Amino acid sequence: MGHGAGGRAAAQLIEELFVATLDNPYLRQGDDSASFAIPVGGRMVMATDGHVVSPLFFPGGDVGCLSVHGTINDVAMSGAQPLYLAASFIIEEGFPLAELKRIVDSMAAASREAGVPVITGDTKVVERGKGDGVFISTTGVGVVGPGVDISGSNARSGDVVLLSGTIGDHGVAVLSQRESLEFATTITSDTAALHTLVAAMLRAAPTAAGLRVLRDPTRGGLATTLNEIAGQSGVGMVIQEAAIPVLPQVDAACELLGLDPLYIANEGKLVAICSPDCADAILLAMRAHPLGAQAVRIGVVTEDPHHFVQMDTRFGGRRVVDWLSGEQLPRIC
Repeated sequence: MGHGAGGRAAAQLIEELFVATLDNPYLRQGDDSASFAIPVGGRMVMATDGHVVSPLFFPGGDVGCLSVHGTINDVAMSGAQPLYLAASFIIEEGFPLAELKRIVDSMAAASREAGVPVITGDTKVVERGKGDGVFISTTGVGVVGPGVDISGSNARSGDVVLLSGTIGDHGVAVLSQRESLEFATTITSDTAALHTLVAAMLRAAPTAAGLRVLRDPTRGGLATTLNEIAGQSGVGMVIQEAAIPVLPQVDAACELLGLDPLYIANEGKLVAICSPDCADAILLAMRAHPLGAQAVRIGVVTEDPHHFVQMDTRFGGRRVVDWLSGEQLPRIC
C-alpha cells in the first residue's frame, strides 16, 4: 500500500519504473500535467478507454500493449493522427512488481512503435481483494486534418462496407488463455495500432469526403459495430457471410464453444464505409498495408427505416444480424 501513499515508495515506483520505462521529455519534467504545442490547422480529437482484460497476458499481447493500441485506435477512427497518451494505473496490493514491469515494458514498446508517447499519468493502489491485479485507463489526443469528416453518422445508401481482415482473433485468443484451452494451432490476438493504416486510406481516397465512417469492432464484434453505425446514420446494411474472413482455427473454436465470430472482439481490425467511387482505391491501399493485407468488401449500405443489419448466408438465405444480447465473452479488452 506504501506504493500508493504518495511518499518515498510511491516516488521510487514512479521514477524507477514508469518514468524510466516510458521515458520521454514530458514525463521527465515531473509535473502533474503535460504541456504540448497544438498543431496548426484541423481540429483536436480526444478519446479515453479502460482496460480490464482477464487474463492480463494472452497469446499475441497483454493489457499493456492493449491499453496503448485501444486508445490510439479510438483516436484514429475519427481520421485523426494520434499525438499523445495519458495513462492511469489502479494496482491491487500484492500485485507482483515483476509483472507490473512486464506490462509497462509492453506499453513502452507499443507506444514507441506507434510513435505516440505516454506523456502524463497517475498511479493508485487499492487494498488486496478490492481490485483484480491491475486496471489501466488511457486517454489519447490527436489532430484531424482539414477537410476530413469521418463519423458514424455519415453512412449513406449505396455506400460500400469494407473490413480490414479476419474477425474474432483477439476474443478467442483471450478465451483460450483464460480457460486453458489447447488447440492444434495457436490463436493469437490481433492487437495493433491502426493509425498508419487509416492514414494510408485517407491518402488513397480520391476525395476527402469519400471515406465516410471508420470504426474498430472491439467489444460486441463486427455485428454490434455495424448495428451502431446503422443506428447513427439512420440506414440499413446487407453484408455477405461468405465474404467475411475468419481463420479456420477461430471458426473451429467458435463452433466447439457455441460462439458466433460476428460478436467476438477484435483489437487490430477496422470497418470502413466509403462512397462507391472511392471503394476500389481505398481497398487497394488497405491491401498494400501490412495491417490490411486481407481487407475485403463485405457489403453495402441500404435505405431501411428500421435500420436493420442483414446478412446473406452461405446457404442462400437472409437473416437479421441483431445487437449482441448479454455477454459472449466478458473481460476481453
